Amino acid sequence: GGAMDLVAGVKKVVVAMEHCTRKDEPKILKECNLPLTGRRCIDMIITDLCVLVMDPARNRFRLAELAPGVGVDEVVAKTEAELIVEHEPALIAV
Repeated sequence: GGAMDLVAGVKKVVVAMEHCTRKDEPKILKECNLPLTGRRCIDMIITDLCVLVMDPARNRFRLAELAPGVGVDEVVAKTEAELIVEHEPALIAV
């Protein structure tokens, strides 16, 4: 609980999370399967595999950066939601 308190009245919401579950299943889904109190409020997701940035015009996340050793195909395979991949993403600076 309390997620709405975190997203209400802020200019930007950034989520940091692991990309997959312990069973290696995608956590970034086509549709949320939990009750929602704040819809379409996430601007960026940072995972152990990549950085995703919301494209509000297309209502989809764009693959912006990759972690070292991670490829586009791996991120796409481990993401249920459709991603925008327009060019080779930059590497996350570690």
